[in-house]
Amino acid sequence: MIGPMPRAWRLVPRIRIVQGEKIAFGPGKADLLEAILRMGKIRDAAQSLDMSYMRAWKLIRTMNGAFRQPVVEATRGGSDRGGAAVTEFGRHILELYRAIEKKAAGGAGAEWSEMKRLLR
Repeated sequence: MIGPMPRAWRLVPRIRIVQGEKIAFGPGKADLLEAILRMGKIRDAAQSLDMSYMRAWKLIRTMNGAFRQPVVEATRGGSDRGGAAVTEFGRHILELYRAIEKKAAGGAGAEWSEMKRLLR
């Protein structure tokens, strides 16, 4: 049986927005926001990322504390009625972050081209 074709090398920047030791936003938080957008519940979003519910809440508290407006709003209500929503502000933060990632990858230009030539 023939295995999957190898994919081309690609550059994946891991950008973090930090203040001292606090990470306001980064790849894990962006992934969590996308999962909440898909799933609608923090527990389900965390599970889809192999993350504990408590870890997800910690990341949400960090984001909400770092930005001028809430990034995620949660509603209480038990297993069926509770939920979470990424705010419009949070969606904007996520869009900006993904755009920064793309620019960072594209900004590597000549150096990335040279690095690719040195890879197998």
